Amino acid sequence: MVVTTHSKGYGVTGLDVGSGNVARYFAPGTHTIELQLDHLQIECELAPEFWQGQPEIYDPRLCAWLEAKRFCARPGHAPVSLSLIPEGNNSFRIGPAPPGSNHKAKVTPVTTPVHASF
Repeated sequence: MVVTTHSKGYGVTGLDVGSGNVARYFAPGTHTIELQLDHLQIECELAPEFWQGQPEIYDPRLCAWLEAKRFCARPGHAPVSLSLIPEGNNSFRIGPAPPGSNHKAKVTPVTTPVHASF
């Protein structure tokens, strides 16, 4: 599943899982999940809001890892897309997003009208 980084402010970055992914990949009522961050495995609590329309995962260790990998979402910047790959019951590995899944702001080139002189 593709997830994006989400910032709650300076130094607090987590993952926005998306409501559709919650319904598809998370067992209802789950309170904790395991995340594999390279060689580190951590257990993260899911806040009650995760099940109430705010499917975000925050943990100080996850934040530090995202910042170390330069995946941190900064206010005013486009979020970074990542893959959250199921590895078992309530266990996921974070990896690079599939090609073409980056959520980058679209840049529309400015064109100046050409006036024909007759």
